[in-house]
Amino acid sequence: MGIVNRLDLRVIRELVANPRVGITELAERLGIARNTAHARVGRLERQGVVGTRGRAVDYTQLGVEVTAFVTVQVAQGRLVSAIEDLAAVPFVLEAHGIAGDGDLLVRVAARNTRHLHEVINAVLACRGVIRSTTAVAMTEQIPFRVAPLLDAVEQSLAE
Repeated sequence: MGIVNRLDLRVIRELVANPRVGITELAERLGIARNTAHARVGRLERQGVVGTRGRAVDYTQLGVEVTAFVTVQVAQGRLVSAIEDLAAVPFVLEAHGIAGDGDLLVRVAARNTRHLHEVINAVLACRGVIRSTTAVAMTEQIPFRVAPLLDAVEQSLAE
């Protein structure tokens, strides 16, 4: 099945639950050798399965209280320049290439709705951006999570 096995999934689960865990503690928690833990984490990072292991930031605690999802239409042949410009907008949290209406789905954060208007104007000012539509998140119903996905992958390994 892909590039992970059951031990890798155990390592990933522990890193998700405790992003700042050290290699020695990780090895102890999983009951494996320190060198094994170090090698697994290094391989998972090199392969891009896990990224940096920093703490998640609740940006609402920083006074940035609005989350919105902006669907962006980009002029043909201008995607690279649009992405470069979007990356320079500090309130753009992530952008994904999409199929369907629009070319990019961009998650943005803003201090308030007036500031959201400024952030959207910054998005619209990016080279190649033709138009956008915005959906403002009112509440977070399911926070970002990976545990159910890890369960499903583990189940498929057992089959």
